[in-house]
Amino acid sequence: MKGIEEALRTAQDRGKDLVEVAPLANPPVCKVVDFSKYRYEKEKQKKEARKHAKGGQVKEVRFRPRIGEHDFDTKMRSIQKFLDGRDKVRITVMFRGREMEHKDLGQKIIERIKVILGESATVESDPMMFGNRMILMLAPQKK
Repeated sequence: MKGIEEALRTAQDRGKDLVEVAPLANPPVCKVVDFSKYRYEKEKQKKEARKHAKGGQVKEVRFRPRIGEHDFDTKMRSIQKFLDGRDKVRITVMFRGREMEHKDLGQKIIERIKVILGESATVESDPMMFGNRMILMLAPQKK
């Protein structure tokens, strides 16, 4: 009991508060600090931790079966950027009208994407058709 009273007296002499930092430790650990400043710093740490804890967003990149070479390269760069940023990527090949008869072109685009990305992405789900769209999910490779 003498230690607590002494710590409280020391805190009062300095015009600060006695804050219990680790209550489960044996013996409990306390600090002599300005409590409002201590609380502000803790809030700031929590906010910073939430900022860096990214919730894995899903980005979508859309292709058409008859996409040009330059457009394809541009979209591949954006996919790579998303994967480097630790985001998942949904690749969608959209078919219109008679393009639905040539699903093999969409399949070729998806296979080409898989080959180019190779080791930097993991395929989460195989390509599947939803109406007039063929969809493939990619996740960044675990490091």
